[in-house]
Amino acid sequence: MYNPKEHLKRLVEAHAPSGYEAPIADILREDWAELVDDFDSDGLGSLIGIKRATRPGEQRRVIMLAAHMDEIGLMVREIEDGFIYVHRISGIDPRVMMAQPVLVHGKRALPGLVATVPPHMLRAADRAQYLPIDSLVVDVGLPADEVNALVSVGDLVTMDAPMIELKGRLLAAKAMDDRACIAVITTCLRLLRDMRHSWEVHAAATVQEEVGLRGATTAANHIEPDCAIALDVGFAEQPGLSSGAGKLGGGPQLGIGANFHPKMVSRLGEVAAYYEIKWQSDIMPARTGTDAWAIQVARGGVPTALLSIPLRNMHSPVETLDLKDIERCGRLLAHFICELDDDFVDYLSMLQDTKG
Repeated sequence: MYNPKEHLKRLVEAHAPSGYEAPIADILREDWAELVDDFDSDGLGSLIGIKRATRPGEQRRVIMLAAHMDEIGLMVREIEDGFIYVHRISGIDPRVMMAQPVLVHGKRALPGLVATVPPHMLRAADRAQYLPIDSLVVDVGLPADEVNALVSVGDLVTMDAPMIELKGRLLAAKAMDDRACIAVITTCLRLLRDMRHSWEVHAAATVQEEVGLRGATTAANHIEPDCAIALDVGFAEQPGLSSGAGKLGGGPQLGIGANFHPKMVSRLGEVAAYYEIKWQSDIMPARTGTDAWAIQVARGGVPTALLSIPLRNMHSPVETLDLKDIERCGRLLAHFICELDDDFVDYLSMLQDTKG
């Protein structure tokens, strides 16, 4: 029997930084096997699950759903006296890395800890600031000759954090960004099994978002969708961040700004209201840094929207969310897809003026 929490746990505890997403694709080929009619992929490695229309319209229409598979990570840059120094692959925050457990992906996976010079040995000025990534080392606890035999420059290093269950259906883990949204797509696909829809659904688990939206770019060009919804995490209220942030448990955040087609945004809001699905506005006037940014300008342009899951502690080993928001977002996607008809493309092509 399907358990959304266990599905999410399986996704976030897998190790797949940017450029090395195959472990997540393998999980999805298994978990989506009964939910889609076919699989496809682009040349960069994004996995695309295709669900055919169950109530085909007069023309074949395609909606693209996109959530990225990759996570932030590190790469070995130097080995000295058995200690491993690292590069950032993508958005690792050195402030939260001290004393964190990691896995070094050498000839075999080696558990390690992130360490640095003890505070007693630092100058007063250095004790008053966060140490840069170059000052951090990974200690796997082996003699230097064994480390040299098992680890090479260029090997991957990922955070090794289990998913933690908090109260009120809150969950914390690494890689909720963006595997929580992979779980949203899974929820949507499961609901669509018992619903009828006239548009074809191409569910894209994209690669290399954290290093430049690359997978979304190639996947959108490969799929050639009539419209698209990108899925990512958004900032939730937390200490030091309240203005403009979403609430955990407040429902998915709906992006509003130049990156998003206003009629896609409007229709999503209408569908959410009709089915009494909680949602929140997310004002994003400029560059969003999400897959939506790349999809919108693919080929001749794609009408695009963005739904985000509110998240605390982004880019850390304890990214925290409310499971209810994943379920709500999946429901909203499924109902939106089932509302699409032959006229929706024409509806999107009509210009919408600003108010006032």
